[in-house]
Amino acid sequence: MAWENHLSKTNIKSLQVLPVNPTSLTSTNTNEWNSDTHIRVVCISDTHGKHRKMTSTIPKGDILIHAGDFTNVGHTSQVQDVCDWLANMSHPHKILISGNHDVTLDEDYYTKSWKRWHHKGKNNDVQAREIVRKTQGITYLEDESILLEGYKFYGTPWQPEFCDWAFNLDRGFPCKLMWDKIETDVDILISHGPPIGHGDLLHPSGERSGCVDLLNTVTERVKPLYHVFGHIHESYGITTNETTTFINASTCTHSYRPNNPPIVFDLPRKQ
Repeated sequence: MAWENHLSKTNIKSLQVLPVNPTSLTSTNTNEWNSDTHIRVVCISDTHGKHRKMTSTIPKGDILIHAGDFTNVGHTSQVQDVCDWLANMSHPHKILISGNHDVTLDEDYYTKSWKRWHHKGKNNDVQAREIVRKTQGITYLEDESILLEGYKFYGTPWQPEFCDWAFNLDRGFPCKLMWDKIETDVDILISHGPPIGHGDLLHPSGERSGCVDLLNTVTERVKPLYHVFGHIHESYGITTNETTTFINASTCTHSYRPNNPPIVFDLPRKQ
């Protein structure tokens, strides 16, 4: 594949990090969660309409992140149900981004391709986009940032071309142009697709689907504390380059079963 040529030119230092048991009080950077001193962030992704089956598995925390693919193929009714469900979760802050399966959220794509996914008739995509923006209790990010608890979160739904789904970009300049929008002072980056070399390994082919330009943006310019994503179900887990912790929070397995537990991390509270 063309992007494999870039891999040898990019210095990727990737170390495995063991996922934290989200039902415990342990976390990746403190031995015990003290809510007076630390903020707990809970990460999920790629729930594909199975969100209500996993309600009891989501641990308490201060911020709940969903890194996209919250629907099967973007039906407006499912967008509404996910947003209602997310808004009713107990976490004070909920952040949502789109993924390639959330086709009604990508206006240009859906206008051209809706017949491929919605054989019974075009869904009200305008309403779907209004739902994610206007549902009280959630923050929808699409190439934008928000400051929560003293930390800057940035969300973006894009990934390199992947089977002609939504929010796809050609590799190279189109991807780089989108990543250039990410502010340099972002603390927690949320994208749907992974950077190359972290949580992007396809099985059984062994090919990597991640974006080299996203990796360069993360490692050379932004250097966030955490980069949360999903997209590649079979590469669920955590890696680090010892500057940024990379979290593939895909809830569904390769067979679309919602068996992967949420991944949690703690951030020191800022005075």
